[in-house]
Amino acid sequence: MSAERNSQRMVIAGASSLVGGELKSLLEESRFAGWNLRLVDEELAVGTLTEAGGEAAVIQRVEEDTFHGARIAFLAGSSEFGKLCLGPARQAGATIIDFTHASLRDPDATPWFPKIERLTGRSVAKGTRTFSVFSPGGMAVTSLALALRRHDLQRLVATLYWPVSEAGREGIEELETQTTQLLTFQEVGHRVFGTQTAFNLLTRYGEESRQDLRARLLEIRAEVSAAMGDAAEDAKISLNVIHSPVFYGMAFSACADLSAPVEREAIEESCRDAGFVMQARGEPAPSNVSVTGENSLYLGEPVKDAAREGSWWFWGACDNLRVPAWSGVKLAEWLTT
Repeated sequence: MSAERNSQRMVIAGASSLVGGELKSLLEESRFAGWNLRLVDEELAVGTLTEAGGEAAVIQRVEEDTFHGARIAFLAGSSEFGKLCLGPARQAGATIIDFTHASLRDPDATPWFPKIERLTGRSVAKGTRTFSVFSPGGMAVTSLALALRRHDLQRLVATLYWPVSEAGREGIEELETQTTQLLTFQEVGHRVFGTQTAFNLLTRYGEESRQDLRARLLEIRAEVSAAMGDAAEDAKISLNVIHSPVFYGMAFSACADLSAPVEREAIEESCRDAGFVMQARGEPAPSNVSVTGENSLYLGEPVKDAAREGSWWFWGACDNLRVPAWSGVKLAEWLTT
């Protein structure tokens, strides 16, 4: 049963997560500020005191009627929690905006980031009931690949530098603790990541860790494939995910082979059309620090490869929490107009 079209009720499931908190802040600054916002989460977060709409609010558990009457249900937090919420939200008739990847392989879910219609040429129906919001990594790689397609992209190899905030607050706390322990010559604890993450670059975490860089890579790979929609074009793209010992912000590096001769200005214009903010020449390249609080993907000046004709290097960064949350709020605004 569908929720009332004019309902002004929203639910954030996973409200205590970092993306959930960012969502709440953005919604309170948007035209949804006066809507009825319900905050729910996993059992460990139940009872947490927060605020919504300037008033005290308590995060509640997910129950049978949690999504009843909700026009939009935002799913944040872990993928397992997202899967738990999908069924009840659908039964309640809410439009689902999913950040957890729980709906990523659902054939009825529509992949989403703000420029996806323009870049792919495929329209998105407002009547869609489930949207799978792209991660910052998926959005960056897909946007760059589609932007360069007009210049006859032959190959794109990208590396994403993964911050510990992708593991939530416990990941942030462990990096902070490890940094202090190492600087004071103490033994390093690694309950969350199963290995030393401070001052360290890694391709995978410890065997006992619940955090899995390989799983994150496969999720981003699935996002890219869903957006490209063409096996031949998808096969041109290779990805890797590397742990970076930073708290917030995702940086990425990419090398693209273009068969058609092209000027730097033309590449920059294509990237702007795809939604990137291009750093002006002479300005410092974007970093995980400089993009804090920004809603967009940032790119530095494209650089020609020193030895290979037609190859270009790209460096970019984005706020890994703000960008997906802002994308989801923009989607909600579009759906309710």
